[in-house]
Amino acid sequence: MAITLSEDQRRLLALCAIRVDHASIDWSLIARQAQRPGGLDELWDGRIQERSAAAAKALPVLRHGLHRLDELNERVDAEVAAADAVGARLVTVLDKGYPVNLRLVPNLPPFLFVRGELQEEDARSVAVVGTRAASEAGLRRATRMATLLVQRGVTVVSGLARGIDTAAHRSALESGGRTIAVLGTGITRCYPPENRELAEKITCHGALVSQFWPTRGPGRDTFPRRNVVTSGLSQGTVVIEASSTSGAKMQARLALEHGKKVFLVRSLVTDQPWARSFVQQRGAIEVSDVEEVVRHLTTPDRLRLVSEQRQQLCLSLL
Repeated sequence: MAITLSEDQRRLLALCAIRVDHASIDWSLIARQAQRPGGLDELWDGRIQERSAAAAKALPVLRHGLHRLDELNERVDAEVAAADAVGARLVTVLDKGYPVNLRLVPNLPPFLFVRGELQEEDARSVAVVGTRAASEAGLRRATRMATLLVQRGVTVVSGLARGIDTAAHRSALESGGRTIAVLGTGITRCYPPENRELAEKITCHGALVSQFWPTRGPGRDTFPRRNVVTSGLSQGTVVIEASSTSGAKMQARLALEHGKKVFLVRSLVTDQPWARSFVQQRGAIEVSDVEEVVRHLTTPDRLRLVSEQRQQLCLSLL
């Protein structure tokens, strides 16, 4: 089905397309503002209610960019057409179908392009992540963790990277479960290219998700931003194997900042000082089996209630 933009969706995407003298607006600021009652209209009028450094920096860029509506709409049309060509669909923070877990984090993306299907049950999800340069033992642990999670009705989220991510996705599929791959590129791309076949299989038993413009290639900034969404989509993150410089360690930090659960497998805590520090000082949980992960999860209905309560609190503070 072709992507048909509502007027509000078009305006939201146009705001994300603003770029003035190489400066753009923090997209999470747009997402936060757009969720407020009348927030999208305020942005479109060149006003931002949020009082933050990001808002102060964005205001002149916003007001200048709104004078280039034809240029903004051309960019939106081109990107949506590219997404349409690969069978993707659009979900924005303005839509009811936006993932409930992701809506709870402050640095949420304003839109997602999706291939496959996101389901309400995917709120009961755990990210399984780790190093690209995985050991055989690490790959076995990732495979076992993902297998046991899907057997308990948990959706496995990961980043489609080489190593631990690939093992987690494959074992989830082979075990008949659901898995979501969060891309570090636009939805029209696949990185690494050798995972293209795996990506296509995921669209049949889960979803490929991208927070970027559909034609965006991999970049130095895209993978750290991908970690934000991988954490945000999940109730918690399991780190299987990761060095102190790994992106998986970054995701563990982000998950803690998001208020999510961080599970570090016992072998990782034994081998890595950073992991021991996360357990001893930052509230991460050392685990040796899947039941220690599952017992910390909550139901999709409970998450929806928490999301509604937070939105009502925001309304009461206006």
